[in-house]
Amino acid sequence: MKYIFVNLKRFDIIKKFGGVNSLAAIEHYGSKIILDIQDKIQKYDNDEFAIFFQEAHILSAKAALNASSNIKLGCQSVFREDTAVGGNFGAFTTNRTANSAKSLGCEWTIIGHCEERRDKAGILLEAGIVDSAVVNRLLNKEVKAALASVLKVLYCIGETSEEQANWQEVLENQLKIGLKDIDTNNMVIAYEPVWAIGPGKTPPDSNYISRIANFIKKVTNGLPVVYGGGLKEDNAEMLASIKEIDGGLIALTRFKGDIGFYPDEYITIVEKYLGVK
Repeated sequence: MKYIFVNLKRFDIIKKFGGVNSLAAIEHYGSKIILDIQDKIQKYDNDEFAIFFQEAHILSAKAALNASSNIKLGCQSVFREDTAVGGNFGAFTTNRTANSAKSLGCEWTIIGHCEERRDKAGILLEAGIVDSAVVNRLLNKEVKAALASVLKVLYCIGETSEEQANWQEVLENQLKIGLKDIDTNNMVIAYEPVWAIGPGKTPPDSNYISRIANFIKKVTNGLPVVYGGGLKEDNAEMLASIKEIDGGLIALTRFKGDIGFYPDEYITIVEKYLGVK
């Protein structure tokens, strides 16, 4: 099985406000994406497809899903606590819990993305704390909350340029602390080469990615590993050639001109990765 994920971040914001959305009006954004792609990937029924939406678009996306669609809806992380029968009934102002995501129709969540890690580290820094283990422990709680609500988890790990020299220690800590005391049956790991993400940076080659994926599989006893540094049209065939990689994470589909996420370009990436010329 291959896993194709999409992380839409805040790509729904129109250009007037500094965003990249020229795809659809905000109220139709989620449904537009689903309607444009679901029939075209239905033939890949042995693979897993999930799209991580912002919360505002989950309901419209769900309404557009066919009952037989192989697309799964996902949210962007969950809070580390949740509601419980006879316990807390929802006193989590500003925080989205796993139970709320499940109630909206989600089956997946993405946890530990480098942007989430950076945010948590920044908050700790305001208190004078520099300790990546704390970040990993917080993410561990999020993963446990998600799995308790029967959400599947895409757990992201990766090293920054400052951490690259000791990448093995960094990644092992992210895995061992982040996944401590967790049944990982419903999990996939996304590797993000944080040091290579962004304009003008050189992405890792297939040998580097293969070495990292082998290391992750060894530490996690063989969990699926997808490339989280951006599955796109110009690297889809290269990534497909790496036997240790089980899929990829797509964000933008167009990086020049009218940049953004476009469903037709998503289909092109999927077909290139899965071998349809």
